[in-house]
Amino acid sequence: MNTVEPIRDLTKIKQIQNILRKQSIRDYMLFRLGIYSGLRISDILKLKVSDIKGKDHFILKEQKTGKPKILKIQPELKLELKNYILGLNDDEYLFKSQKGDNLPISRIQAWKIISNAAKKVGIKDSIGTHSLRKSFGYHMYMKNSSNPRIIPILQDIFNHSSSAITLRYIGISQDEKDSLLDDFSFDYAI
Repeated sequence: MNTVEPIRDLTKIKQIQNILRKQSIRDYMLFRLGIYSGLRISDILKLKVSDIKGKDHFILKEQKTGKPKILKIQPELKLELKNYILGLNDDEYLFKSQKGDNLPISRIQAWKIISNAAKKVGIKDSIGTHSLRKSFGYHMYMKNSSNPRIIPILQDIFNHSSSAITLRYIGISQDEKDSLLDDFSFDYAI
């Protein structure tokens, strides 16, 4: 199993959004929902219009863990979703396949959408659908790193058993190790 990385560069995130917006509003909204919610792709793809219409929170049972999840819909995303679902029926999937019969796109199709856009903006790291979830966590941490509660909150959002797992998951542990090694020298005592 390949490990994917968060998208750390905010400029690259904006570039991906621009590519996907021109490509397809569905693909753009898939990306936006992923980076603004931190939900797993398996949970995103099963969302229907009725799951978000007029709601302030995502309320679902996580497919992977079977645990209930209640997560506030970020206000900017909520407005975009409201506009996105205009004219759609409540029983329609948010990210409907073009192959008919009201089916969601597949995980493979979602992966292709994300990884192809990442390649177009020059991202060389291993990027996949899980990168959206990791990017959410990484940027939430970076924006709120001075808040001592940020790691326990992210740990809860991700259903991780320890803060060390959360830090490793969002790439902070590796970044910290890399930074320490970049700054390491035996000249410190001289």
